Amino acid sequence: MALPITGDTRGIPGPPPSYNADLERIEIELLLEAIYRHYGFDFRSYAYASLRRRLWKRLTGEGMKTISALQEGVLHDQDVMERLLLDLSVNVTAMYRDPSFYLAFRQRVIPLLRTWPFIRIWHAGCSTGEEVYSMAILLEEEGLYDRARIYATDINDVVLQRARSGIFPLDRMQEYTENYLRAGGKQSFSEHYTALYDGALFNKALSRNIVFSQHNLVTDRSFSEFHVIFCRNVLIYFDKQLQNRVHSLFYDSLANFGVLCLGAKESLKFSKYEDCYERIDEREKIYRKIK
Repeated sequence: MALPITGDTRGIPGPPPSYNADLERIEIELLLEAIYRHYGFDFRSYAYASLRRRLWKRLTGEGMKTISALQEGVLHDQDVMERLLLDLSVNVTAMYRDPSFYLAFRQRVIPLLRTWPFIRIWHAGCSTGEEVYSMAILLEEEGLYDRARIYATDINDVVLQRARSGIFPLDRMQEYTENYLRAGGKQSFSEHYTALYDGALFNKALSRNIVFSQHNLVTDRSFSEFHVIFCRNVLIYFDKQLQNRVHSLFYDSLANFGVLCLGAKESLKFSKYEDCYERIDEREKIYRKIK
């Protein structure tokens, strides 16, 4: 992802009361500029409050006392940068997250996809891959997977490595099974994975048409034309200017009559592309490009 700064930030320590707020903002801006110029990751337009909490979490974890010290560590020690990147891209995800969305997709989008001889799908901000495998299973059950390709991208290579493995926590399979059934699943969910110690290894056949790749929504361009773009629960962590930039990227990347899927708290309203889409399902934030 992109990836969004997510997760529960309650209890994360902040600066001491004596820390100068104006100086803190200057330090954060310099740190983000340094990260962008040295590593190419652009967090400069991320929501400030969430970003600030994540930075102090990493600062405390590194045993540092100032944002400037964290900047020095990030620039001179790549391991510090990797740990910070994990904090900045903590992703909340699950298989068939928001089951009603997947049910609506199965009922209302799958018939549209049947009209194309080949289907390209982009999961932007795929995190550890749970929702990517969810879609692969759905397409397999609908008989469309052999003529589909899923491009799963994220800013964070560490979570991409986890996604490539296709191994998810075994203790979450009951939750995922319930989500799968509520999403309209047609088989026994356990048929799709093998229990392996404390992990669930999903069938290798599910990854045959998935391409995992690093991609930064903030700085990278489109890399293909897609029939479906998923970017759910990512844009809410961007400021308005960055949201508009990403909407332009998605619009340019979608084929005519392609489908855009956003998160429950995200919308096309007030964007310059609002009139370029028709609502397939407003409640589930599924839209179709019409011009």
